[in-house]
Amino acid sequence: MSTAPRFQTAVASVLRGFTYDGRRAARVEHIKPAPDAARVLHLPAPQVGDADLPLDLADDFVGPAARAWNAFVQEHGELPDVVTVDGVGAFRIGKPDTSASQHQGGGQHIAGERASTMQGRIAVVTGGAQGFGLALAEELAAGGATVALVDLNIEGATASAADLNSRFGDGTASAFAANVADEESVAAMIDDLCARFGGFDLFISNAGVLRAGSVMSLSVQDFSLVTDVNYSAFFVCTKHASSVLRLQNAGYRARVAAALAGGNTEEAESLPSHFMTDILQINSKSGLKGSNRNGAYAGSKFGGIGLVQSFALELVEYGIKVNAICPGNFFDGPLWSDPDRGLFVQYLNAGKVPGAQSIADVKRHYEKQVPMGRGCTGADVARAVYYVVDQVYETGQAIPVTGGQEMLR
Repeated sequence: MSTAPRFQTAVASVLRGFTYDGRRAARVEHIKPAPDAARVLHLPAPQVGDADLPLDLADDFVGPAARAWNAFVQEHGELPDVVTVDGVGAFRIGKPDTSASQHQGGGQHIAGERASTMQGRIAVVTGGAQGFGLALAEELAAGGATVALVDLNIEGATASAADLNSRFGDGTASAFAANVADEESVAAMIDDLCARFGGFDLFISNAGVLRAGSVMSLSVQDFSLVTDVNYSAFFVCTKHASSVLRLQNAGYRARVAAALAGGNTEEAESLPSHFMTDILQINSKSGLKGSNRNGAYAGSKFGGIGLVQSFALELVEYGIKVNAICPGNFFDGPLWSDPDRGLFVQYLNAGKVPGAQSIADVKRHYEKQVPMGRGCTGADVARAVYYVVDQVYETGQAIPVTGGQEMLR
């Protein structure tokens, strides 16, 4: 991978960190020639070697750039129109509309319950073309977030983004292609996200697959597919998402430090005391309890919680919270109801429900196991997402959303 795209990501992320106020961010667009503009800020490029630039090397860029940025804003009273970085190019700084009227959620959404939580945030949802991912994206958009739908099925993601834009306003949703199990694909997607938005606030690792079957008959290929998508991909996504979020945190801290160093205590005190971003894994109730003839899936989800707890301990120093949400029984989504590969069909064919003769029999069997008598909805899971983002004093948790079927202990 060439240096320029990776450095573009680093610069865009750092610049966004300078302007972040906990609810909105400047949009950063990479441009080739610097156009005429009233306010141009010139920044030096960091000193790096000939190798490809990892995002963490851009730390050398944060301190001097932050001081230059704050001095510019103090002098002009506004953000620069264009930021140039020697040897890299220029970035146009935009000011997206984050007013309350930008997104209008319908009465069926949960946005009104926590009206300020998602307003102006940038949220990334993998597996966002359909199912849980799309249901979550819809709820976040209703709450005022800008959502990025990431999916291997780019046609489906594009269509879903267009639908969200038609309902919640142009610019609400965008589609990005990625194979979450392929590191190069994920890295390119993160680059594209940062070039488009300048960074993000919330990364939801939702993409997943399921292949049910007995340990005595499940193929190694199916087992590996489930492990790659549900377990390894969470590592890959967290690796690249956290590199961006770490830079945003560094930029924010540099901004506070520059304000204090310049004697501008009023500005420093006006900034939020907590700069927190979030990485969430959409796990499963199968990550909390073993699943008969579904070992590949349950194992991948158990492993995911281990990653969540480990990543939470490592990334907390950068203001990154890492948590898991463990929903159960989203019966109306494609994971369960797809006529060819859904869980109802797979469980029926695998004989997992004794005596079941039809998909309807399998569904009734699972509904009866839920104390609340129904499957969960996208709104149920979105409430957990809102809680996790709101709660700045919790990380490394696995939160069940199962209607009482699985409980924390």
